[in-house]
Amino acid sequence: MTLDTRPSIPAPVFATWVRPGPLARAALPATWLATRTAMVALLLWDGLGTRGVTREVAGLYTHWYGILARGTFPAGDPLWQYPPGAGPVLLAPGLLPWLTYVHAFVALTLAADALVTFALARGGREPRGAWLWVAGLPLLLHIPLARFDVQATALAVLALLATARSPRAAGVLAALGTLVKVWPALTLLGTPRGRSAREAWTAAVVSGAALLLALAFAFDAPLSFLGGQSGRGVQIESLGGTALMIARHFGWPGRVRYRYGAFEVVGPYAELVAAGALALTVVAFGVLLWWRTRARAWSEATPYDAALCAVLMFTVTSRVISPQYLVWLLGLAAVCLTSRYTTQARVAPLILAAAGLSSLGYPVLYADVLAGTWTGCAVTGARNALLLGAVFVSFRSLRKGTGE
Repeated sequence: MTLDTRPSIPAPVFATWVRPGPLARAALPATWLATRTAMVALLLWDGLGTRGVTREVAGLYTHWYGILARGTFPAGDPLWQYPPGAGPVLLAPGLLPWLTYVHAFVALTLAADALVTFALARGGREPRGAWLWVAGLPLLLHIPLARFDVQATALAVLALLATARSPRAAGVLAALGTLVKVWPALTLLGTPRGRSAREAWTAAVVSGAALLLALAFAFDAPLSFLGGQSGRGVQIESLGGTALMIARHFGWPGRVRYRYGAFEVVGPYAELVAAGALALTVVAFGVLLWWRTRARAWSEATPYDAALCAVLMFTVTSRVISPQYLVWLLGLAAVCLTSRYTTQARVAPLILAAAGLSSLGYPVLYADVLAGTWTGCAVTGARNALLLGAVFVSFRSLRKGTGE
């Protein structure tokens, strides 16, 4: 293995971004404040729990908070599909007892968002990563503030930024993220071979096992989420779901049904499509392992690039592609752009465009998406086409950049 210091050519859309300076340093927090104020305003307009995007945090998360506060996970609830580390995240708003649960949740999500911005600005050599996060997250409107994906993304971002300086710290942070949302485990995929990889993975396994054991002592039914995941079908916004929704226009007799907290497509061949998605996920995992065994050159950006490529693959092959999944991709793309050696500069604009289309599909045109109109199919189809294209561009660039 060699350290490759050849810089990649950044995408033209990022070529004119401002280099670090007093004005740029002042502009970033000012932009963060302005955009986040607008996102909070959308939350207020949405009713803070009475309808729309905020209904989940006000209803479901608040309900789960009451169960978790009694020392048990929501076993038997088909909507509970999260690893046990999600429990402390959902309990955290209780640390702000002078606020309502919804207000406290939003405040803590904004704090995690600010932490990501600070880490990207201070931990990276290039400012464009922090700018992508600050300017890209509002493309999802107020959705990020009403879900706990920002918290999981913060752990993944911190894990990646710590990889070069402290592989052990990266492993611990990746383990914490994995126990919240599973996918942050992929941040360790690109860890350089040898001592760094051993330290990172050992720290991840030990700290993850210790935390899981602590949660098992503190709560009942910590693994109850596994049953909820196994029964999921094809969500209407996934690649397979979009294909089935389009097929309805040509006589396919399927219908939409609400199950496991999402609208799924049911009917002939729907189970086959779901099984196909799982098979593609297994194939994606195999492709990533194949890449790692054959890669010959590592740069400082390779762990970042590999994480983005891996999460893109698992997102596209998933039976569910919710709009908040774009929070993960924005965070990982932002980390990639903190390094001048990244191979993923051309992937970032595709993710930004997909984020904009995601919020157009939900909540703006969600009635069309649910009804499967041509407009709804066009929006989700275009979003998914961008993500699929991003997978091919990302993996091709990763292979080329690592000499495979």
